[in-house]
Amino acid sequence: MEAAPSPGAAPGSAPRAPLVIEPVRGWTGGVIQESWEYRELLYFLIWRDLKVRYKQTAIGVAWAVLQPLLAAALFTLVFSRFAGVPSDGFPYPLFAFAGLLPWQLFSYALSESTNSVVTHQQLIKKVFFPRIFLPLTPVLAALVDFAVASVVLGVLLAVFQVAVTWKVLVLPLAVVLAMLAAFSVAVWLAALNVKYRDVRYAVPFLVQVWFFATPIVYPSSLVPEQLRTVWALNPMASVVDVFRWALLAAAPPPLPALGASLGVMLLLLAAGLRFFRAVETTIADVV
Repeated sequence: MEAAPSPGAAPGSAPRAPLVIEPVRGWTGGVIQESWEYRELLYFLIWRDLKVRYKQTAIGVAWAVLQPLLAAALFTLVFSRFAGVPSDGFPYPLFAFAGLLPWQLFSYALSESTNSVVTHQQLIKKVFFPRIFLPLTPVLAALVDFAVASVVLGVLLAVFQVAVTWKVLVLPLAVVLAMLAAFSVAVWLAALNVKYRDVRYAVPFLVQVWFFATPIVYPSSLVPEQLRTVWALNPMASVVDVFRWALLAAAPPPLPALGASLGVMLLLLAAGLRFFRAVETTIADVV
C-alpha cells in the first residue's frame, strides 16, 4: 500500500519522509554542541525557575537572605556560645555565614536538580531540547540567591571591620567550584531519579550528612591529620576553605587537597554526563 501524500502536496508527488530529531552523537562534544544551539531555551528555563520559585511568596527573594542569616545566628548560639567551637580567630557569625553562602548555592542546586527531570516530564514528552538543561537550570538559577545573600555578607564585613584584600578576586573561582561540585553530583542523581524514585527521598538525608562533613560550622583545622586524605575527597570542603581564604584571608587549603577535590569533581562530571546520555534516550518512556 502506498503512503498517502502529505496535505498540501502536489498530486503525483512522492510522500514526504517524516522528520526525525535525534540527539547529537557523543557524550561530551554532543552535550556542548546541543547546549550551544539551544542556549536561548536555557535562559528561558532559568527565568521560569526563578518566577515559579518566588511566585505567591510574601517576601520573595528575601528568603535567600533570611535562610543563611538565621542559620548563622543559630549556629553562633549553639556551636560558638554553648559548644565553644573555634572560628580561626574570626567573629563566629561572619565565619559561619561565609561557609553557609557557598553551601546554600550547592545544597539548593543539588536538591532541585535531582527532581528536575521528573518535574518536567510533560515538557519532555512534547518537545525536543537538550535534557541536560533540566539539572543544569537550578545550578545556574542558584546564582541569583547567592548574589542577593552576598550583599548581607558585605554588611557583615563592614560591621565586624574585616578588611577585604586582593584575595577577593579569587571568589569567582570559589563560586565556579561550588557550581561544578553541585552539577557533577546532580547529573548523577537526576538520571538515577528517573529510574529509582527512592533517590528523591534519600537526597535530603545526603545533604544533611554532607553538611556536617563540610567545615561550615567548624574550621578545617579541627580535622585530625589521619583523616585529611579522606577529607580531600569531599569537594565542598575545599570550596568552603577557598571561599574563606579569599574573603577573610583565612588559612589557605592545602594544594594537594584542593587538587584532589577538583579531580573528584571532574571525574564525577565526566562519568555523570556519560551516564546521563545513556539514560537520556529512555527518559520520555520512563517518566
